Amino acid sequence: MQVLPCLLPQPLLQCQNPPSFAQASQIPHWREAMLSEFTALEANNTWVVTALPAGKQPIGCKWVYKVKLKADGTLERYKARLVAKGYTQQEGLDYSETFSPVAKFTTVRTLLAAASVHGWPLGNGLLKFSSTILQHGFIQSKSDYSLFTRSHGSSFLALLVYVDDILIASNDMESVTKLKKSLDAEFKLKDLGNLKYFLGLEVARSSKGISLCQRKYALEILSDSGMLGSKPVQTPMEQNLKLSETDGTLLDDPSVYRRLVGRLLYLTVTRPDLSYSVQKLSQYMAKPTTSHLTAAHRVLRYIKGSPGQGLFFSSSSNLHLKSFSDSDWAGCPDTRRSITGYCVFLGDSLISWKSKKQHTVSRSSAEAEYRAMAAAVCELMWLIPLLKDFQITHSQEALLFCDSQAAIHIAANPVFHERTKHIELDCHLVREKIQEGLVRTLHVISQNQLADLMTKPLGSHQFHSLVTKMGVNNIYAPS
Repeated sequence: MQVLPCLLPQPLLQCQNPPSFAQASQIPHWREAMLSEFTALEANNTWVVTALPAGKQPIGCKWVYKVKLKADGTLERYKARLVAKGYTQQEGLDYSETFSPVAKFTTVRTLLAAASVHGWPLGNGLLKFSSTILQHGFIQSKSDYSLFTRSHGSSFLALLVYVDDILIASNDMESVTKLKKSLDAEFKLKDLGNLKYFLGLEVARSSKGISLCQRKYALEILSDSGMLGSKPVQTPMEQNLKLSETDGTLLDDPSVYRRLVGRLLYLTVTRPDLSYSVQKLSQYMAKPTTSHLTAAHRVLRYIKGSPGQGLFFSSSSNLHLKSFSDSDWAGCPDTRRSITGYCVFLGDSLISWKSKKQHTVSRSSAEAEYRAMAAAVCELMWLIPLLKDFQITHSQEALLFCDSQAAIHIAANPVFHERTKHIELDCHLVREKIQEGLVRTLHVISQNQLADLMTKPLGSHQFHSLVTKMGVNNIYAPS
């Protein structure tokens, strides 16, 4: 019998000046973190002693050191993780598939919006193994496999899992307490108390609702990029700017651009005002140029002016779905493909949005708008059963606002052959959902089209007007 050996590991660079393995074992706080991790792995029977198959080589492992900070930047704890060197394995030879439960951020926002209206207390913690949740009577959501809910009489619990971080919402604190004790008895559970900080998202709650932002993360990006002292600008991208893959000269070190855009992508979790700009910049990751980097630096200058910008989920909102869809026809100068943009609200709370280049070239602006409508309808159809998981029955038609009369006519008229014969059949789900009474389309004038924010760079006045209407605000701004 052989045990998978723990080779002397090399640390992964995830903290400033990380210690070597030899150094860490001599420093009290790192030694304590490593001992805590190893004790937890042993207590939870993480490994099984088995014979090594003939011709197979055991994979090594390494320590990952990370300094965990609170939202205010002060030290929370030193964290050490022992991880296998999975990158040495070959798919199909050493493994078939891997999976870690990762919640969709739309689900996180929807849960917070529902909790704000219903007044559910929110908590979070760290759970080493989430597979045990099903043993406690929870049902796994079909909409998001990382969501688990349990209903018993008037008691309701919802658990949202992101690897080993869990977000708990419930109308029954006694049941929550019992669940925590039960999980802690079986597995190591660290109770982090009331929800204030989750996956880098800062949560603040008052009688008026819940605010969500990433101020600390935004300031870290500015600091790491050397842009803390930059002059702020009013918009993340110049109005009418048309970036192309041929603009500027290729960067000598593209990794700087890729790292920056990658970090900005995570900032869009709470910043819909950045979505169009960042998705545009992400299209040039393969061969970034000086022009693309200049545009990325402008985004940083915009963030400098409002690092605390984020979402607000009102406690007095209704729970009716409404959405806005828009497109920028042939907006990409390189491919002539259009840009789809949509945003979805639960009452007054923005819970989902998208800015994305369409997969095919549209032959008309009406076709591009219709494709954007189809994308919005797909999101609505996913959200309705998700709301049911949160015990929210959505009996009304979901509203879909569009500023294209032609696209609305295509959705309503099944005999519009000449305009629609070349559109893929899956786009006509808009028409099906209208006929089923699940969605109702309404026309909105272009000045009130909120999804404009997702399809093109706007002027300062229109940009800030739409951002305000979306319920995006800066909770750190002086009142």
